[in-house]
Amino acid sequence: MDMKQLQTFIIAAETLSFTQTAQRLDYAQSSITAQIKTLEKELNVILFERLGKRIILTEEGKCLQQYAKKMLELDREMKKAMSNEQEQVVLKVGAQESQCVYRLPSILQQFQQAHPYVKIIFKPVHTTEIAKELLQTGELDVAFITDTYQETAMLHRERLLEEQLVFVSTSRDSREPLSASQLSTETMLLTETGCSYRNHLEAQLQQESIMPLQMIEFASIEAIKQCVIAGLGITFLPRMVVEKELENGQLVEIKSALNLDPIFTDIAWHKDKHMESCLLDFIAIAKQRYETFGTQKRA
Repeated sequence: MDMKQLQTFIIAAETLSFTQTAQRLDYAQSSITAQIKTLEKELNVILFERLGKRIILTEEGKCLQQYAKKMLELDREMKKAMSNEQEQVVLKVGAQESQCVYRLPSILQQFQQAHPYVKIIFKPVHTTEIAKELLQTGELDVAFITDTYQETAMLHRERLLEEQLVFVSTSRDSREPLSASQLSTETMLLTETGCSYRNHLEAQLQQESIMPLQMIEFASIEAIKQCVIAGLGITFLPRMVVEKELENGQLVEIKSALNLDPIFTDIAWHKDKHMESCLLDFIAIAKQRYETFGTQKRA
């Protein structure tokens, strides 16, 4: 097994086409087939199932895909370490919009002062399942998971804090504690489908066979807040994103009688992830800053 064969396999696994793989690598298609067969023979497994003119990854192929990405990454790191190249390091971080906007800027500021050469790329991570998939495939180095607790066997996961979710409305309204049945007469302004805390609320309402009178979906939390301030409805968001508006009286919290499970923010990475020094520093800074966020919340 060599790196060339693994690179060929990775591209074939992405394209699911030996023809496209040959075109991208500028090889003859027979060379692609031969490399894959050599891998299969060496590992004593079938990596691709051939269904007529189509190919699909077998379970063994999916397993090798994860390991091959790690091996190629380590190969690149080794070659870089053996040379004097000052190649820019890239750190891939996953988080929800609310974390990116309201929590991560101070973390990034501190991190970049220590590691100005590191480029950070953010990817949206709305649920535990999305984070798990992206961390297992190597598309993320680390993720902030904001969700109800779920088992994630392949991930190393550490609790940062418990989030406080609140219903809020315009300060022009005066309201009693909100029950599930009362939501059937309300217009709810919500984040996009798939967001963990929206999923959490909808699951609870479905259990009680209740849905809001109307639901309006937004891609932006700031847009939701402005529309609530304009009196278009109520919303359900982490307290951290509406703290300023609650303090200045633009929004008011609606007490709720709903019995919702807690939402936590954890930091997670794959258990087998190669931990570069900059990634370890990022995690340490994040944990220290979130401890501060938790103290501020309790105060």
